Amino acid sequence: MDFQILGQVAATAGDRAVALDGAKQRTVLAALLLAHGKVMPDERLTTLVWGWEPPATSTNQLYTYVSRLRTRLGADVALERVGAGYRLDIGDAPLDWDAFRRLAEAGRADLAAGRYEDASRHLADALALWRGPALTGVTEHLAEAEGPRLEEARLAALEHHAEAALALGRHGEMVPALTRLVHQHPVRERLRCHLMTALFRSGRQADALAVYEQGRAVLAEELGIDPGDELRALHQAVLTGTLSPEQGAVPAGGPVGSHPFRWGHLPAVAGGGTTGHQPATCPAPPADFTGREGEVEEVGAALRAGHDVVVTGAPGTGKSALALWVAAHLAGDFPDGRLHADLRTAQGTPREPAEVLGLFLGALGVAPDRLPAGADERGQLYRTLLAGRRVLVVLDNAAEDAQVRPLLPGAGPSRTLVTGVRASLAALEGAHLVRLGPLEPAAAVGLLAAVAGPARLAQDPEAAARIAEYCDRLPLALRIAGARLAARPHWPAARLAALLAPEQRRLGELRLGSLDVRAALRTELDRLPAPARRAFAVLAAAGLEQLDAADAAALLDTGTDDAEELLEELADAALLDGWPLYRCAPLARLLGQEEHSAPVLASF
Repeated sequence: MDFQILGQVAATAGDRAVALDGAKQRTVLAALLLAHGKVMPDERLTTLVWGWEPPATSTNQLYTYVSRLRTRLGADVALERVGAGYRLDIGDAPLDWDAFRRLAEAGRADLAAGRYEDASRHLADALALWRGPALTGVTEHLAEAEGPRLEEARLAALEHHAEAALALGRHGEMVPALTRLVHQHPVRERLRCHLMTALFRSGRQADALAVYEQGRAVLAEELGIDPGDELRALHQAVLTGTLSPEQGAVPAGGPVGSHPFRWGHLPAVAGGGTTGHQPATCPAPPADFTGREGEVEEVGAALRAGHDVVVTGAPGTGKSALALWVAAHLAGDFPDGRLHADLRTAQGTPREPAEVLGLFLGALGVAPDRLPAGADERGQLYRTLLAGRRVLVVLDNAAEDAQVRPLLPGAGPSRTLVTGVRASLAALEGAHLVRLGPLEPAAAVGLLAAVAGPARLAQDPEAAARIAEYCDRLPLALRIAGARLAARPHWPAARLAALLAPEQRRLGELRLGSLDVRAALRTELDRLPAPARRAFAVLAAAGLEQLDAADAAALLDTGTDDAEELLEELADAALLDGWPLYRCAPLARLLGQEEHSAPVLASF
């Protein structure tokens, strides 16, 4: 079996092409291939096939597409149902995207080591795998979600291949190809640098200067920015003749002389520094941030090692506070700035990526009247401005990976720290996943004391411990409880513990100002479809501390497989935890019991 997504999505078995029924089935296959053996949740697959408004029959249709794929792919690959999703294991079967990445990475390493012939060969082999635009034949939803990432990798390989060719003295033969590429991608400054270098070394100084002027005009007209440091420095070198025609021009296979033109290795332009503004839009972290020492160290280490990080956990576990704490303490590791966006609106709905890109571009110095209108154009400008810069991008309260992908900085040293509840965020490629649970008992009491004042709680440590447990040791609930004590200095801790003890009033007591535990939990509950909300209410009303799929099937009067799908859907929303025994935290269970008693359930 052989799989291809770099062009028309296809699968072949020997000389036989596997029959694929239209765009939706190709989308399912391509999405599973891009998951690289990980479970692809139903919710994510549905969005990639139908977008944000799937038909009522989407679950059954998805099952049909997967069943047909399983039959047509045969026994050489494993396409199986895992929880509330599907996983495709192709074993040793080749996938052109995997082969491309291996060859492109080998070429990049050869280039960095000065092995220019090897770099040229590896990169040419990588680019030969492309048979047209990637993901041809899939739905627009998958193409929009994944296509830009694959296209960015292709363009980076083209840039590296051109660099290797210039180092080998092949500037004359590269001029036509680079001219075409610059015409197709006029705002990619690296390609323009390569074309200017090739023209200059071919004895065409005036043409090289004209290419610069054309680029300067395009950047100003389309993006409202000036050329970057490297392009301006190369322009100066061409203008003054300090970039000699012989620089880096060596016969094929011969010894490499002086270092070729390399992106990022030009002298600084007058004034120095990076282009654009240095953004600093991250809010200050909570001054009383407490605990999470291990998680803080893990997140920081992953970011320093060059990984993006996803922090997940149930509502109220302090994901946002941890992200802001890490961002503040890693300021020295990201000297070019820190960007922050809350991806959830005040109404609890997902914020559109285009809106967030507009905010980011403004923080990076783009004037409002120069802001591109379309999301794709904004994304291109955003990645262009961050190229070569070390910026930390904090994306808080993400709904799913599709919302995050357009906001990733692209290739370069910038990193992204994402927080959110949903399990689908684990689908972000190469991201390090950190999951938060309740605080340890000592840390929970410590946060309570940090907010309320340590002297208050030292007078009655037993009451403080009870409050922490009534709060499920969740930072949000602990912060509310501590703030209530701080606002009532005459209250002993035992008074608040007594108010929190009755389960029927606990959620109502854990609310102060804009902080509300019930509202935080309900945000995730309301995002669920009606059958999952009803299932959660029924399971919570049963009052079991833990249950398995058989228990849930009995309570829901359904089959075990259907019950397990519902349990996994609730676990994806962090309203349940664990497997094969699922546990519902007390505060979440109280919300489910409220839902069960609500009159609206009668309509389900």
